[in-house]
Amino acid sequence: MHKIEKLLQDRILFLDGAMGTMIQKHKLTEEQYRGSRFSDYIHPLKGNNDLLSITQPEIITQIHNDFLEAGADIIETNTFNTTTVSMADYYMEDLVDELNIVSAQLARSAADAYTAKNPDKPRFVAGSLGPTNKTTSLSPDVNNPGYRAIDFDELVVAYKQQADALAQGGVDIFLIETVFDTLNCKAAIFAILELKDEQNLDIPIMISGTITDASGRTLSGQTVEAFWYSVSHANPLSIGLNCALGADQMRPFIKELSDKAWCRISAHPNAGLPNEFGEYDETPESMSAVVGEFASSGFLNIVGGCCGTTPEHLKAIIDRVESEKPRVVPAVISK
Repeated sequence: MHKIEKLLQDRILFLDGAMGTMIQKHKLTEEQYRGSRFSDYIHPLKGNNDLLSITQPEIITQIHNDFLEAGADIIETNTFNTTTVSMADYYMEDLVDELNIVSAQLARSAADAYTAKNPDKPRFVAGSLGPTNKTTSLSPDVNNPGYRAIDFDELVVAYKQQADALAQGGVDIFLIETVFDTLNCKAAIFAILELKDEQNLDIPIMISGTITDASGRTLSGQTVEAFWYSVSHANPLSIGLNCALGADQMRPFIKELSDKAWCRISAHPNAGLPNEFGEYDETPESMSAVVGEFASSGFLNIVGGCCGTTPEHLKAIIDRVESEKPRVVPAVISK
């Protein structure tokens, strides 16, 4: 049994909050994104948050430390877009291995430092694998519905490269998150399982989907229940939801997953819904009250936050939830 599984038997574990939100607070310039290494790069780099692991590592480390100080058990690597597919937007595909390794090492170092301070509260690193900016199930061209910007095999190659580099950097978990297209997720699962088999890796998989609106479906059209059955073959450490919705809106779908899934449940909702300026207004007190009800209802094993969630939000969630008992994982539920 993996060490994190033992902890999950005893208590709810806490995932960190929004890396992107915390980066935005620094209001970095184009020059700061570039750093000295990429000062003469011919393409714009502002907005390439994953690059900051190389050009501004002290900022990324401080964000990790802030969430660890708030009480996070699991911190995510700054690698949400670090595949060749997504990095192609910046013409930086050749940096993917380095970025994943360095990002994992930054998180590993921060987590290990906090574990050393308090060995009774070990900290873990989740390697973040985002959905990429392309979909295998839908056409980006409404006039050509049969067109695909990428295929399954290409995604497998990209995800396997990312997972391999994250493993080299020392992650404890692979987190396939913000899944809007189940076929993309299946490519990530296929890549990771193949890598684990080839290298005999003991690194569990967390999977977290995203419900795009009140219809309760992913962008590729699946209900929460259908999504779970589509990925359950991965035997994940947890299945959950993140992004798109605030905690209030996410509740019925977390409940449905809790009712259906025979693995652990995770949730990291946004801090409410975005306002007209694209910002998140939900206070730590309000968010923690809603998420706390998830826990007291017996839905949760892992909880954190997505867009708009700061260390203050996470601290409030921990204060509310840490005394709650974790959801009891059922035996395989009849379909």
